[in-house]
Amino acid sequence: MVSRVAPVAITLAACSKTFADGTRALEPIDIVIAPGETVVLLGPSGCGKTTMLRLIAGLEKPDAGGTVLFDGADVTSLPIEKRNVGMVFQSYALFPNMSVAENIGYGLRIRRKARSEIARRVEEMLSLVRIQKLADRRIDQLSGGQRQRVALARALAVEPLALLLDEPLTALDAKLREELRLEIDGLLRSLRITTVYVTHDQAEAMALADRVVVMSEGRVAQSGAPREIYERPSTAFVAEFIGTMNVLEGALRAGTFVTSAGAIPWPDAPPQANAVRFRPEDVRIDDVSPHLRGTIVSVVYLGDRTRLIVDAGAARPVVLETSERRGFSRGSPVGLSIDARGFLVLPEAT
Repeated sequence: MVSRVAPVAITLAACSKTFADGTRALEPIDIVIAPGETVVLLGPSGCGKTTMLRLIAGLEKPDAGGTVLFDGADVTSLPIEKRNVGMVFQSYALFPNMSVAENIGYGLRIRRKARSEIARRVEEMLSLVRIQKLADRRIDQLSGGQRQRVALARALAVEPLALLLDEPLTALDAKLREELRLEIDGLLRSLRITTVYVTHDQAEAMALADRVVVMSEGRVAQSGAPREIYERPSTAFVAEFIGTMNVLEGALRAGTFVTSAGAIPWPDAPPQANAVRFRPEDVRIDDVSPHLRGTIVSVVYLGDRTRLIVDAGAARPVVLETSERRGFSRGSPVGLSIDARGFLVLPEAT
């Protein structure tokens, strides 16, 4: 299914936000979201991601000088009901006194659509999110996952120019989050609707985004495709926030990175590297000719792999994951080799 409404390009130009009590929630932001693009705003609590979403929605206005544009048209002064956007809140904001079908059709009714059109569109949405059998249920009779589907169907029923989602999976358990994440991804790809999705969960961001915008302290720390953000983070903050990151301090000596934990060959090292970051997948167990030797301090069995945390005498332990099926135990010695091609030398911030 493809939306009958052409997706919109969204531009924020010099958009900042200061609240009445003086709190600066957002520094001046310039960002362009392409028609049909799924952009995920990712960052810790208080970083400004929800504030940016609310500026796009029309629930907040930017400080003087900031402009919000839809396909080049200035919508900065328009409230949410005039912007034709669909929004899914973290709490879902469903009406408990209405049935599932009535909730889905609510936006169409306030737009004074014909009864026959409302019925047709509600039926389409029930089918789209696979809850046809729940049409007459009350909201308090639904599970969390079913409520999420109703909220999504209601947002899409009005054929919005853009879909805005504010941490819609936060209240769900881990297994259901993963299931619905896959469903949402498939839905967005089929609808080809411009989407802005807010989350603090990096797995959600990596799974759903065409582009991830990592935010920190009201600013954009980095913007790029999920693979770029993960493999080529621009700062230590981005590297640490996305996935697991190891850190070793040391010094370069004749093509070798020498640390208190051992020495790692690094022939193409940049000059003056005194701290490196690397992912768990750049580390392997090596009992023959290891770069580092250490002691296992934690073993986490994950089924298809085992996560080890190893004290190798550095300031921080080394984290790795292995698919080896042998048993590991705390306190056991272990050798590690590290692929220096995964080394990152990063500034702390932009």
